[in-house]
Amino acid sequence: MNNKISNSSRVVLAICGLGLLVVLFAPIWRIELTAPQYPEGLYLSIYASKLAGNVEIINGLNHYIGMKTLHTEDFIEFTVLPWIIIFFSVLFIIAAIIASKKLMNAFFFLFVAFGVLAMADFWRWEYEYGHNLDPNAAIIVPGMAYQPPLIGFKQLLNFGAYSIPDIGGWIFIGVGATLLFVVIREWKGKKTGPLTRKVKAAAAFALLAMLSSCSTEPKPIVLGKDNCDFCKMTISDARFGGEIISRKSKIYKFDDPHCVKSFLNENKIEKENIAGVYFVDFTKPHGLIDANKAFFLQSPALKSPMNGNIAAFTNNDTLEKAVLSYYGNKTTWEDMQK
Repeated sequence: MNNKISNSSRVVLAICGLGLLVVLFAPIWRIELTAPQYPEGLYLSIYASKLAGNVEIINGLNHYIGMKTLHTEDFIEFTVLPWIIIFFSVLFIIAAIIASKKLMNAFFFLFVAFGVLAMADFWRWEYEYGHNLDPNAAIIVPGMAYQPPLIGFKQLLNFGAYSIPDIGGWIFIGVGATLLFVVIREWKGKKTGPLTRKVKAAAAFALLAMLSSCSTEPKPIVLGKDNCDFCKMTISDARFGGEIISRKSKIYKFDDPHCVKSFLNENKIEKENIAGVYFVDFTKPHGLIDANKAFFLQSPALKSPMNGNIAAFTNNDTLEKAVLSYYGNKTTWEDMQK
């Protein structure tokens, strides 16, 4: 029986090993908190060796409800995790050099076991963090625990908590999925053909993930489901919709340019935290235009939901055609903000 792995699998193992080194510098996990008093949201980033994000603000909130404050030095995991990551990186590179199928399989199952153990440890920490409360706290809700979700969403009093993998976490997942693919491929003994290209493409995911970042692109407004973040009305007419996207990738949706302006005027989000402002193209309600590139028409005949009566267009030609039906004045995003 041939105990050697193919050259393409060796390349994949090497890529996975190198990709894991990126996790030393990228955030692995992210916990986001949203609440009316924090419209921009708060977040906690978990790296291999530290905590980052709005740690001090979160600690201040924790103090009132009796939760422990968070400090990097209190977690032994931040000392050992970087070395574990380096350990697995070296193992995969060694497996690539030696080209041993047995070694590759052993390292893969060891990596999976570590992943399961890491998630179990994370759940244990979240449980203790949310249940071991100070009985002398300023705010006590009988029977209430504040354990964040392991993954996904959970409502904690007036805070919505999201727990999701970050760039480093997706690299871990990508490496695990790629290694599983390689192990199955070698077990079947298929070393050539289209599958080789597929496994190479799967391996590339581990490195491409490190180039990924939170998207600051607009997303389509879902009629009848999305609510305006200013007036709180359900958006029913997409033609006048707008979006503000923060640098943290949070998207605020609106049913009228009037609501967009009011949201900004009331400083619901600091200007330096804005990544972009977009408006729906009046003639193509599924497309959104950068506010600085859009052409605007103001007309009482438009009858927008909140009487902002302003519509956005991709170019001047479509605006001119609209003027024939909706007589009014041209304006710009700069003038609208005055």
